[in-house]
Amino acid sequence: MATWNDVRRIATSMPDVTERVREGVVDWRVRDKLFVWQRPLRKTDLAALGPSAPDGPILAARVPDLGAKEALLAADESVYFTTPHFQGYPAILVRLEHIPVEELEELIVEAWHARARRASS
Repeated sequence: MATWNDVRRIATSMPDVTERVREGVVDWRVRDKLFVWQRPLRKTDLAALGPSAPDGPILAARVPDLGAKEALLAADESVYFTTPHFQGYPAILVRLEHIPVEELEELIVEAWHARARRASS
């Protein structure tokens, strides 16, 4: 399954990507537009998720739109989830240890495309 090294390798292979570390949390941006990032769960997330809250590393990724988000949530709830904080926002949370590297790559490339188009507008 995927690791932060896989995320870094895939994200930084895309054009115009920068990696930023802020308060110990890493994110990747295309022309200063956030597309994937580490997303530790906050107290409010843990309260909302209750016993189903994952305890491993969490990746957040932008998606093209809310329809794409809903499709991912429906596709595999062992990998993808969301919290109330992301309600109405085109981003998905990923249990990094549960996603195959090939699927991670597809997700990151899609996130990059979603943000790169907007960054160039």
